[in-house]
Amino acid sequence: MSSLEISSSCFNQETKLPSSPPLVEASAGEPLEYGRKGVNEVEEKSKDIIKFTAEKLSVEEVSQLVTSPLCGAVSLFVGTTRNNFEGKKVISLEYEAYIPMAENEVRRICSDMRQKWPVQHIAVFHRLGLVPVSEASIVIAVSSAHRAASLEAVSYAIDALKAKVPIWKKEMYEEPSSSSWKRNKECFWATSSD
Repeated sequence: MSSLEISSSCFNQETKLPSSPPLVEASAGEPLEYGRKGVNEVEEKSKDIIKFTAEKLSVEEVSQLVTSPLCGAVSLFVGTTRNNFEGKKVISLEYEAYIPMAENEVRRICSDMRQKWPVQHIAVFHRLGLVPVSEASIVIAVSSAHRAASLEAVSYAIDALKAKVPIWKKEMYEEPSSSSWKRNKECFWATSSD
């Protein structure tokens, strides 16, 4: 094999999902139909996949959920826990959410994205509970036929999520019993008295 050849045996096409609470999916469009249609005639039902979980997030899993033969782009945002904030050593973050309201707000954000950009699939996974340094707190994936739509949509998604979705974050510091609840400056219910 030359240096330009890639062995397809290196890639595992099967994605196994861990057992966890069910995903929330909303769909728009037509079902996936391959049958006798040509490649350009394939129809695929659009989907919005929303998950709040205490389990470690898999970027690969979320990316695979939005991959489509109709799309030439999958754009991702992965938010991770960093090890510092304002000179303090952070050891983890802790997230809490009011899940029914959070899911509804994320559905609205997905709907807004679909009205603004021609996107195919959207996945928003957010971790709850303790998230150690370097692990993902959020993974947002968007697929579209062309990159501009998915890139703009994923940027909009994280900004809108931080501004509208009821998720609370607590930073846990290295100092014993030291922590601090944080608010997003983008959040519409936050006051500007700081």
